[in-house]
Amino acid sequence: MKAPLIHRSPMPGLGLSMGITLTMLSLVVLIPIGALLLKGASYGPAGIWETVNRPRVWAALFLSFRLSLIAALFNLVFGVLLAWVLVRYRFPGRRLLDGAVDLPFALPTAVAGISLTALYAPTGAFGSLADQIGWKIAYTQWGILIALIFVGLPFVARTVQPVIEEIEREVEEASATLGASRLYTLRHVILPMLMPAALTGFALALARAVGEYGSVIFIAGNIPLVTEIAPLLIIIQLEEFNYDAAAAIGIAMLLISFALLLAINLIQVWSRRRIGHV
Repeated sequence: MKAPLIHRSPMPGLGLSMGITLTMLSLVVLIPIGALLLKGASYGPAGIWETVNRPRVWAALFLSFRLSLIAALFNLVFGVLLAWVLVRYRFPGRRLLDGAVDLPFALPTAVAGISLTALYAPTGAFGSLADQIGWKIAYTQWGILIALIFVGLPFVARTVQPVIEEIEREVEEASATLGASRLYTLRHVILPMLMPAALTGFALALARAVGEYGSVIFIAGNIPLVTEIAPLLIIIQLEEFNYDAAAAIGIAMLLISFALLLAINLIQVWSRRRIGHV
């Protein structure tokens, strides 16, 4: 009697793949976060609160997260529109536009910050036009917002684009033949399919914007209580060798970010369940 054949997967087994995954996850994510929390624990909750509970720190945290949320919401809307245009339509320069979407990924953040500052400064191409109507962009919160939109837009577009490619045109045509309007088809057929991917892109864009430093530092103006972002405040504390204060601000950003991402994940779960019921 022949022994039964064992069909082995060409991919590594559970033990090997799990070991590699946990090792890389620990080196890249868990150990740095653990070191930050350990530093904060040595500083103590009272010391962390004393450091964070200052007008300058609250202003920097509020500015960073408020503008990051606005930029992520902007990218959520226009990133989906951009992905839809790139997938559904054929026009001259489409491939060039498709390649330009990835530019913020490849461009060094410092170079992006210098370029945006040159464009939106009062003497720049766009800044001079805005200056004529009394609107200042560079060295204000508007400049920070533009920089955050620039670095976050590809996350939404590239996350949603494969999902749009999988949606057959017949789905839209079937909805139209049943008498549904374009707006109804968009709201009740297309958007529910895109919602999980769009929320994932929104979370990625938000996470990138919250921690962005290089592209913002040149265009922000860095005025305390006005245009000073939280990552810059951490850098200032590190340059002053005040590692406890830097860790305290980092822990505050970590907790706020975790709460926001948890809320986004809960919305994603709800949207998937809703699609399943439909």
